[in-house]
Amino acid sequence: MKKIIIFIYLLIFAFSIAGCSNSSKKQETIKKETKIDNMENKKISIEEEKRKALEKKAQEGYNAFLNKKYDDAIAIEDEVLKEDPNCYTAYSVKGITLCYSHNYEEGSKYIDKALSINPNDYLARFNKALSLELYGHYDEAIYWYKKAIEIEKGAWSYYGIASIYGRRGDVENTIKYLKLSIEIDPNVKKEAINEPDFAPVKNSKEFVNLIK
Repeated sequence: MKKIIIFIYLLIFAFSIAGCSNSSKKQETIKKETKIDNMENKKISIEEEKRKALEKKAQEGYNAFLNKKYDDAIAIEDEVLKEDPNCYTAYSVKGITLCYSHNYEEGSKYIDKALSINPNDYLARFNKALSLELYGHYDEAIYWYKKAIEIEKGAWSYYGIASIYGRRGDVENTIKYLKLSIEIDPNVKKEAINEPDFAPVKNSKEFVNLIK
């Protein structure tokens, strides 16, 4: 009887030890998995911070372009592309900057590169249209302004279309697109008043009434 009791006790003790061992192994597994998860999250966090920093830098390049500091804009975007060869914003900004620096052939390649990486990027589509307008490819420019509008109804996309029709003396279409532009951004009026592209239509009653 005592042997049976001792056997049962030892059996229970053995199961108890096994249970502790399994529990310990399980805890170690959980700790390892938690550590891996933390490392992955940390890696993702670092990559996200890097991405945001590059986006900010690419925007600085765009601001330099808008302020007509073309050399600075190109230099900044080159730095971004060195860090991230797939940054479509940097390609787009460098491309339009080159176009404004009298290098349409090279600039258009960079814009096309941006579009190949992200065909649905508004800025890349807008810059494609702007570059085409800048070099007199008006029908293609209108096409790409409309492609940009598919992504975002931007005031300056409508303005770009209006200015092309303005050059052509097409009052109806100039007013149509300029009105859409002003509805989105009333400040467009200030630009339109002194815009040379609207010279052929500026004395029309429709244009005068629109910008007054």
